[in-house]
Amino acid sequence: MSIRHAGQHRRAAGLIIAAAVMLSGCDYWPPALQTQIEQLRSELQTVMMEKAQLQNQLTSIAKAKDDLQMQVDDLTRTNRDKSVLIASLQSSVTALQERVTKSSKPVAAKAHTGKASAKPAVKTVQKAPVKKKTLTKSALR
Repeated sequence: MSIRHAGQHRRAAGLIIAAAVMLSGCDYWPPALQTQIEQLRSELQTVMMEKAQLQNQLTSIAKAKDDLQMQVDDLTRTNRDKSVLIASLQSSVTALQERVTKSSKPVAAKAHTGKASAKPAVKTVQKAPVKKKTLTKSALR
């Protein structure tokens, strides 16, 4: 055999061995590779635990958000109701003020003209001087 044929045979044998190892699966893992695999598994477990914690936090935050949104909706509804009530009360106050103004104008006019007649003129009445009685002789006795 020539050197050339021997090299080809070796290559062919190497390929057959490599194919056989690939097909049969290799149960041998080098220690460094096993260490890396274990490290990746522990990191995966840590990440999965963190993921579960974050999902729990997300769930609780979503529930809190829903509760707060319900409170906001209730407060918005209450605010709208109170605004309607305030507007109604303001219109009532305005109407009452207009009524008071309308009713006080005629009364004020009557009262103004009536003040002169209702208020008596202050007159000073002078009393007549008291006559002195003259004493007569018969009165002295």
